[in-house]
Amino acid sequence: MKNEEQKQEFLFDKINYKILLIGIGVIALGFILMSGGGSNDPKVFSEAIFDFRRIRLAPTTVLIGFGITVYAILKNPKKA
Repeated sequence: MKNEEQKQEFLFDKINYKILLIGIGVIALGFILMSGGGSNDPKVFSEAIFDFRRIRLAPTTVLIGFGITVYAILKNPKKA
């Protein structure tokens, strides 16, 4: 029997995890930007749900976040 300790290897490197966390943060920011715009009275329609922030900016931010996370998963650091 060998009494060698096996070093546990992570699936990704440290930089991949950092980029992944940044991507998750950007996705969360997009969903925060998307929230709100409702009305307290159900009989009153609020045009605030159709403003630029909720229709264009927030979905674009979420898609950019997904792109960052995909990049973090696919990034292959150069091994020496």
